[in-house]
Amino acid sequence: MLQVTKNSSSSPPPEKTLSPSSSSPDFSKTTSFFSLPLLHPRSCLLLFILLLQILILSFSRNRPISLSSSPPPLTIAISVANSSNNLKLNPNPNPNPITNSTDPCQFGKFFVYNLPAQFNYDIYKNCDKLSPWGSQCSALSNNGFGRKATGIDHFIPKNLTDAWYFTDQFASEIIFHNRMLHHKCRTLEPESAAAYYIPFYAGLAVGKYLWYDYSDKDRDQHCEMLLEWVQGNFPYLNRSNGWDHFLVMGRITWDFRRSKESDWGSKCIYMPSMRNITRLLIEKNPWDYFDVGVPYPTGFHPSTPTDVVLWQQFVLSRERHSLFCFAGATRGKIVNDFRGVLLSQCRNSSGSCRVVDCAGTRCANGTSAILETFLDSDFCLQPRGDSFTRRSIFDCMVAGSIPVFFWRRSAYLQYEWFLPGEPESYSVFIHRNEVKNGTLVKNVLEKYSKEEVKKMREKVVEYIPKFIYAKPNEGLGSIKDTVDIAVDGVLKRIKEQKEYDYKW
Repeated sequence: MLQVTKNSSSSPPPEKTLSPSSSSPDFSKTTSFFSLPLLHPRSCLLLFILLLQILILSFSRNRPISLSSSPPPLTIAISVANSSNNLKLNPNPNPNPITNSTDPCQFGKFFVYNLPAQFNYDIYKNCDKLSPWGSQCSALSNNGFGRKATGIDHFIPKNLTDAWYFTDQFASEIIFHNRMLHHKCRTLEPESAAAYYIPFYAGLAVGKYLWYDYSDKDRDQHCEMLLEWVQGNFPYLNRSNGWDHFLVMGRITWDFRRSKESDWGSKCIYMPSMRNITRLLIEKNPWDYFDVGVPYPTGFHPSTPTDVVLWQQFVLSRERHSLFCFAGATRGKIVNDFRGVLLSQCRNSSGSCRVVDCAGTRCANGTSAILETFLDSDFCLQPRGDSFTRRSIFDCMVAGSIPVFFWRRSAYLQYEWFLPGEPESYSVFIHRNEVKNGTLVKNVLEKYSKEEVKKMREKVVEYIPKFIYAKPNEGLGSIKDTVDIAVDGVLKRIKEQKEYDYKW
């Protein structure tokens, strides 16, 4: 049952009228003492002081407590299935907070560059030309959220279906841009800014040039022109050598790290002016300080804090029928394909595992079958994708399923700002070599007790707000989502760098 506790008014309650009680002094009985002032003046003075102290103490015990004019944090009590206890959920978990201040912009404000349309809006507008496999217009519609999700009415509460979209995994540049234009920490005065956001759609710009016979020049052109424009029109990039600038690059870092000619990707990150700019990527290079890993966009985009809480309640209390699941496709051209090993184990697990085989279908933007499978399973297998990470990790967790990793770089070295610092608190790790040598995933997962599974699921559900992208351009206010946490983190590290430089 959802219970929301908050003040109904911004003003404190009226003072209660103090009524006589057994703890209050009885003035009818004490008046006789005051008939003795001339006979015992010193005694009367002592009695008067004593009575005054009793009166003060009595008043303080009966006086109502003064309440703050600001409402307290939401308190949500969510009933856990098959449990006599209630879990207290904080919809905005922050055990290792980036910020504890009530000032939403304690680390300063940022300025948004007004770039020529060729670096963002024109790229978005030409969505039918962004991919060699067809138009991306549907996938990137609705300000990057994609088209509304369908086929989910029969297993998701009706009051939450509007929060679900078929969101493309490479849409974060658009989503971030819309949010940054309306962010509470944006300033229109560049001279007063602590940081500078570059709304360049680097991932969308390079996407179609990564395949086929495009040249290195094709892959590099947008990034080169962007840096030239920023340097030529504003002094701030050269002034700081880039360290107080940041941007979102909505693909994995390896798509921008071409070290040799004719290799994969662009060389955007290796361009001199880009080296000190903080880059928010869906997969980072763990050994590059200026790379920051941010969660892949999922299909869940809540409009209000209540949407988040109701979703947490739903996934936490949902009855699950499968021990584990696997959603994905094999890599037929890869020798000893690990995904094939997992798929085979899943199919041979005597009904303990559910499979969504993505061979021949496109699962990149999520489907109703994938979401329903994650909602029905205690654990979800998360091998590496084409790179070390995959969007399925967050699809899995937003459904309250516990991820099982086989590479530490799939999550533990990627999303420190967004996931718990103790991997074992929310996930299971099985080294891939153990599985290759015959270890059965089913046997490992069956060893976890119901209580252990319950605690891990609670931790996953607690952190859901941190890896979702809210729908309103202004954010969710009382709940910080991926964008809010990323902005806090970037501004904090830039402020710390300034303080370090000043000190030395």
